Amino acid sequence: MQAETHQGIYTKTEQKFAWIYLINLIFYFLPLFVASFKWWQYLSMAAALGIFLFCYFKAYRSKFSAMHKPILGIIIIASLITPINPGSISMFAYAGFFIALAFPLRQYILYISTLALLLVLLDFCYTLHWPYFLTMGIPILLGVSFFGRVERQRLFHQQREQRSADEISQLATTVERERIARDLHDILGHTLSSIALKADLAIKLLDNQQPDAVRVQLTELSQIARDSLSQVRQSVSGYKHHGLSAEVSKLLARLRDGGFNAELQGRVPALDPRSETALILVLTELVTNVLRHSNGDSCQLSFGQKNNNLIISLYDNGQAENLTAGNGIKGIKERLAALNANINFCLTSGYKATINLPLPLGNLE
Repeated sequence: MQAETHQGIYTKTEQKFAWIYLINLIFYFLPLFVASFKWWQYLSMAAALGIFLFCYFKAYRSKFSAMHKPILGIIIIASLITPINPGSISMFAYAGFFIALAFPLRQYILYISTLALLLVLLDFCYTLHWPYFLTMGIPILLGVSFFGRVERQRLFHQQREQRSADEISQLATTVERERIARDLHDILGHTLSSIALKADLAIKLLDNQQPDAVRVQLTELSQIARDSLSQVRQSVSGYKHHGLSAEVSKLLARLRDGGFNAELQGRVPALDPRSETALILVLTELVTNVLRHSNGDSCQLSFGQKNNNLIISLYDNGQAENLTAGNGIKGIKERLAALNANINFCLTSGYKATINLPLPLGNLE
């Protein structure tokens, strides 16, 4: 698991703060105020500082997989300058930070122990001008490396949160696309069926030379088309309606226009907006199926309550032989499943669809 971007482990904004963390180089400059050096030593320290800064920013902007190279560069230049300036311990501290940041726990322990051993060897092999090179250097190294481990965990936690946010966003996008697809299927399927019925009726009336009746049908057809356009526009931001009762009245009117003797039994309840929207779209799809496929002439829509469940039934007297579960039926089941509801179909003595919707206690009278 690696908290990396295509630019490295840090964003461009975070990389701008890299200069601030160079404050620990104060240990590198302290010897300049307490001891005198030859000109070539000053030149060596300046060159070492330049190389260190290059490696530091290279490490800060690298991915974990490429960070070992600048880390090694920091360790080498710090080791070479130590005999001249033991303040190089600050450079070793930065190397410890990046080791803790870049490597898993086992490798971190191995590498940081090796680095501490290197400090012991440098102190043993050279006569350093700072007697506290080890007694202060190793605690500083280990302390700074601890902050590197903390930073590693922060980056991984940040990556996990970002991944979760991306997954949620992607899931929300997928769900929204599916919702729009279902809405368009339900809304347009019903509307186009109604338009076709109106157009057929207008043709028959025209053949019978009833221009006034034709005008009425064409006016209603025009209104249906406008309503359909409005619903398509609304579907991209959430289906809007005038309530379950009003939409049920429209569906019954469409059935009557299609030649059915449509009746409503029971009282249409008032539900929460989410449930009403889902039920309206489900009933729209069911009515569309009746208009398209039923060869009957009577249809009943009933609302009732049983054991605190809302029972909605749509029945027509057509003689259907089988029921094919297409996209419409699939969409119906998906909408109802989101409400913990279900639907059953029966083809005995006609076509009957029964919706069972659990309701909170006291929702219906």
